[in-house]
Amino acid sequence: MPIITDINQAQSVLESYIFHKADSARNNLDRMGKLMDFLGNPQEKMKVIHIAGTSGKTSTAYFTAALLKAAGYSTGLTVSPHISKPSERAQIDLSALDDKEYCGKLSQFIDIVESSNIKPSYFELLVAFAFWIFSQRGVEYAVIEVGLGGLIDATNVINRPDKTCIITDIGIDHIKKLGDTIPKISLQKSGIIQPGNAVFMHRQDQAIVDIVNQQSNAKNAQLTVVDTDLANEFQQLDLPMFQKRNLHLAAQAVNYVIDRDHHTELSAQNILAAAGVHIPARMESVRAQNKLIVLDGSHNEQKIGALVESMAQAYPNRSISILFAIGISEKYNLLDKMKLLRGLSDKIVLTSFDREQSGAKISIDPNVLSEFAKEAGFKTIIIEKHADRALGILLNHTDDIGLVTGSFFLVSQIRPLVLGE
Repeated sequence: MPIITDINQAQSVLESYIFHKADSARNNLDRMGKLMDFLGNPQEKMKVIHIAGTSGKTSTAYFTAALLKAAGYSTGLTVSPHISKPSERAQIDLSALDDKEYCGKLSQFIDIVESSNIKPSYFELLVAFAFWIFSQRGVEYAVIEVGLGGLIDATNVINRPDKTCIITDIGIDHIKKLGDTIPKISLQKSGIIQPGNAVFMHRQDQAIVDIVNQQSNAKNAQLTVVDTDLANEFQQLDLPMFQKRNLHLAAQAVNYVIDRDHHTELSAQNILAAAGVHIPARMESVRAQNKLIVLDGSHNEQKIGALVESMAQAYPNRSISILFAIGISEKYNLLDKMKLLRGLSDKIVLTSFDREQSGAKISIDPNVLSEFAKEAGFKTIIIEKHADRALGILLNHTDDIGLVTGSFFLVSQIRPLVLGE
């Protein structure tokens, strides 16, 4: 293939790996396993912390990488979805490769993949690329966020017994792919647990804990359930409560890993440094046209509930207007989601998005959303299907704060406009 010369070309090349028709191989790891074998199994050449769950995966992944970096260890990080550039999916010590290096390495990697006669999906390609880069760079630890579920997720190709698993909060999400009950979803998420692994999870509904414990016992893995009582060093951090919990969970796992490998532990300074890591689109605040805009990709009830609570705590007695769009795959419990947002504001701008990464992401028609918004009790409902124009409406509202939330694909479309990129 021709050499990739810029990030826009990289985006175009990557999009050619999006499968728009049914992909039978998505239901197993055979293709990903063959690709990793062809590449020499780079995923086995570093110690891995593997993160699954419904809510908090990305934040926990960033905190985990930040803790390891603060403690002095070379660290790779891959997250999904990316917000601005695909290079976010292959970070070294919390820095994405610069565009020139990323394009050069991606060109080299795709040439290798094409010589295998294996056609990976978009997500499989980027996961494999991350492992390949991390192996090339010789990182000591790789922090790997699951894309969807866990059991048959493309990241679930790590067979080292010293892998450490983190399970964040589990709730209803992606029911067509993971199942329509909490037990079914919990089985999928805990599918990342492999023989001999150490497993750390939030204290949550006992039925969830029981399933993860059963899966751990079946794999002779050691489960640690992290309670929600936070030490003062976490309570005093300038973070929303849900982020304090995520950092606390990450710290438990990292403390275990570095004690096992280096006979040391995290310092208070390490934790404070990690608390300051920049996590895009997770209650990310930006100034635009003299207005505070908060960007947060919350598309399920669990995430929206945590967002609403944190916004109320962070901005008491401040007027807020909301810009919202969500994918058609997240249409379940839509009224409940709207009711949660209504607890924060009575004004909402409804829009759509046209972004895709790993596959077609179709947004719900804002006219349909408006019916749910009316039933939820919103007093001011504005429909603008073009996201850029909807942002303009939000910026012109007289409220103190504008909240952009719903699908990450909306946030990723709005974020560069707000940042002036």
